Amino acid sequence: MSTLVALPVLLPLLAAALSLVAGPIAAVQRVLSVSVLTAIAAVAGALLVAADRGAPVVLRVGGYAPPMGITLVADRLAALLLLVSIVVMLGVLVFAIGQRASDHGPRSASVAFHPMYLVLSAGVSLAYLTGDLFNLFVAFEVMLSASYVLISRRTNAPRVRASMTYVIVSLTSSLLFLTMVAFVYAATGTVNLADLSGRIDALPEGAKAGLALLMVVVFGIKAAVVPLHFWLPDSYPTAPTPVTAVFAGLLTKVGVYAIIRTQTLLFGEHGDWAFLLAVALLTMLVGALGAIAQNDLNRMLSFLLVSHIGYMLFGLALFTVAGLTGVILYVVHHIAVQAALFLVSGLVTRHTGTASLRDMSGVARTHPRVAALFALPALSLAGLPPLSGFVAKVVLLRAGAEVATPMAYVVTAAAVLTSFLTLYAMARVWVSAFWGEPSPPVPDVDPTDEVTVGTGVTSKPMLASAGGVVVAGLAVAALAGPLSTLSERAATDLLDRGPYRAAVLEGSSG
Repeated sequence: MSTLVALPVLLPLLAAALSLVAGPIAAVQRVLSVSVLTAIAAVAGALLVAADRGAPVVLRVGGYAPPMGITLVADRLAALLLLVSIVVMLGVLVFAIGQRASDHGPRSASVAFHPMYLVLSAGVSLAYLTGDLFNLFVAFEVMLSASYVLISRRTNAPRVRASMTYVIVSLTSSLLFLTMVAFVYAATGTVNLADLSGRIDALPEGAKAGLALLMVVVFGIKAAVVPLHFWLPDSYPTAPTPVTAVFAGLLTKVGVYAIIRTQTLLFGEHGDWAFLLAVALLTMLVGALGAIAQNDLNRMLSFLLVSHIGYMLFGLALFTVAGLTGVILYVVHHIAVQAALFLVSGLVTRHTGTASLRDMSGVARTHPRVAALFALPALSLAGLPPLSGFVAKVVLLRAGAEVATPMAYVVTAAAVLTSFLTLYAMARVWVSAFWGEPSPPVPDVDPTDEVTVGTGVTSKPMLASAGGVVVAGLAVAALAGPLSTLSERAATDLLDRGPYRAAVLEGSSG
């Protein structure tokens, strides 16, 4: 079973190399990418079952014992997020294949897209599974390399500006990350997470607080936490629809996962954290208010993405089992829902020829299936029952009420207000884009810009894959009971720290 832990990283890297060799043979690239992601999803499911039934599944690469060797670890949290992430990546990949075939013909191939998409999936997998800080840095660099190629494909002036912003911020974050790893190693003599969880406890309180804050800043840039969020609304809306969807669904959540993993495993339970609660409050409100002010559909969704990162920080800052249970549920819900919204947004802009809310209307009359696909994740993001967003928010709000501190009450109230602001933003989109008389498509002034193609052509794979990602979000609500139970067990493990440390340091492999 331990050998399976390496497959989510190795398979896509090997497949990426084969995909480059395949070159312009479109069918080979597509079959290879879909097959590999399907296999990784099956592996992730097997790892989740194994981790939930016993201890975390551990692989010591090369047989070297920690803390010296490289260790890959699949516990309940890592396996669950890996499974959900790969399923969403598979859905987005099918959308991308359908869009490419629709725009350029079924025999057309983009040589770079499939290899880079597979490399991106390898980076995401490594980020979830790695057991040490340095290889977490490597995982983020792998994701950065692939994401830069993906976000700058078919360049035009706006996309070049956006990609430069994205790269400069990412490289700055990487420099801070590497500095943080150096500080941690200088203070403790190790970068293995399980080993660090014991050694950091022996540090002076000031050093512990400084390292904890530095990690929040480093990973907060990756997660687009306010006030470190400025790069995201300028970068994501300009990318092609599938790239924006997978970035919005996964990359910020990998940053959130890194915050959760390091704060719980390395620093342990220390009561509610007022600083992180304040950051969560700002992230929720600034993101929601920024979304209301937008006229561009994709920029509005990008600000809402920032806003709802605040919910995840809220649950983490409580440092209770209930709070972390809500965080895990919310991350799972948000991966599927946010990716679905950006995919459907891509369908809307294809039919209207614009992302401007002022210039589109009547989509519900001309394309009712697209309207239905938008309504379900939009209502879920706003937290309306019985959808997945409602389930996750109820758990978080209950956790905030149970902590019963003044700051927790304030952030709980802000979470409720943010839900209403999200609902208002989504209602505004519905009234502008979907109601009313259908408007003629805006002329396509830039054929190289995939965001505003304006062709009105939507292939069946595109519609089916967007629907599949929407269904994945609905499945989170349908499976709320088992998922809540699993999330609670994962949250208990995060606060206990014992099972993780024992599995890694004592050689248990599940």
